Amino acid sequence: MTRDNKIKKYLPQAKSVFYLVQCPKCGSRQVIFSHATIEVRCLSCNELLAKPTGGKAKIYGQIIEVYK
Repeated sequence: MTRDNKIKKYLPQAKSVFYLVQCPKCGSRQVIFSHATIEVRCLSCNELLAKPTGGKAKIYGQIIEVYK
């Protein structure tokens, strides 16, 4: 094992990401956090996009892109 592999192995990595989510009702897109702690609603039609579950949020829209 090389020195670079050891460094990468022990550095903490974030488990949370941001998602670009498309609303199932109106089709508008919005960036939301994967571990949202409050209900996230669409800015256009007020449809529920994500609901907190204690860890990762339950996503109700379609995930278009993931930003790490």
